Amino acid sequence: MPTKSRFLKVPVEPFVVEPGLTAEQILERMEKISFQGRNLAAAYRVWLRMLESDATIFLGVAGALSAGGLRLILAHLISNRYVDCLVATGAILYHDLHETRGRLHFIGSPDEDDEALKAERVDRVYDTFVSEDEFVENDAWIARFVATLAPRPFSTREFLYRLGEHLWKETGREGVLTAAYRASVPVFCPAIADSSIGMGISEARHEDRSVGHLDTIADIIELTNLVIRRQKTASIVLGGGTPKNFINQARVQAECFRPGIGGHECALQIITDSPQRGGLSGSSLNEAASWGKLNCGAERVTVHADITIALPLVATALSATASKSLAARQAPVFDLAGRVMVVDGVALPDNRFEESE
Repeated sequence: MPTKSRFLKVPVEPFVVEPGLTAEQILERMEKISFQGRNLAAAYRVWLRMLESDATIFLGVAGALSAGGLRLILAHLISNRYVDCLVATGAILYHDLHETRGRLHFIGSPDEDDEALKAERVDRVYDTFVSEDEFVENDAWIARFVATLAPRPFSTREFLYRLGEHLWKETGREGVLTAAYRASVPVFCPAIADSSIGMGISEARHEDRSVGHLDTIADIIELTNLVIRRQKTASIVLGGGTPKNFINQARVQAECFRPGIGGHECALQIITDSPQRGGLSGSSLNEAASWGKLNCGAERVTVHADITIALPLVATALSATASKSLAARQAPVFDLAGRVMVVDGVALPDNRFEESE
């Protein structure tokens, strides 16, 4: 009888359907199936191990997650410190602001007549509808808020903290920005100009050229200094885009000022893009290691899946299993009220990198 191959060790176990399975039980069974189901189960385990470590966890989010109904999952992750720092696109934050202000997105269809939608000033995000008139009013609301700020440059982190504060005091409603404000979790938006938040800021600048000045280079310095200060980091990316690179390039930038600091110690990403076309959103975590963004021996997992399918399942499972890890972990403590971010009681350098002594 031929010797059994060393590759044929662990059999696939067919998923057995049973009533009443919890999210964590479903993911546990998915560990023994194949393809993206197995990868999603692995991502859940990796996130749990991040929480069991003392790593500073960065979350990057892109796409239409807020419009698509996931904003309160993101708020839950922030409020309960499943993550320590958020890097988001402007769309994530703007659609969140829209609903936090009491407006809604509506169930629609990708097959609707777009000319008819335009005639009624209804915008479409694939199968989701929203009022253009309400967006115009949001922009004006943002412009009025910007006009109240001091006539000086703001990092997006400071600006978004203040925006979250204003939104909370005006509405008292839960959302991404208000959760980050209340939990003192920093939020960066490196491409803020590419969003309706940027449009609202530009309207304020139109009325008063002394306001509406955002300094995204200050964001680079501040995020890099956070990596230098809290050197053990982990990366979670939902959707790729600008946030993915912004989180990862902080490790590369930190290496310039702290040689040998290395990359993230752990990473997971849930994306829909593929790596073959060379775009960053679909780039593999193995590729990230070649740049020094991720340590070569770091635990990593990529899930190729729609985030509206994957995230509710993973977040629900974590809510049932991560409570002890959340209670025990030593998360960074931030003071975000000033122009300079304070981490664990010590201010980061002001507009310069923290160099080796």
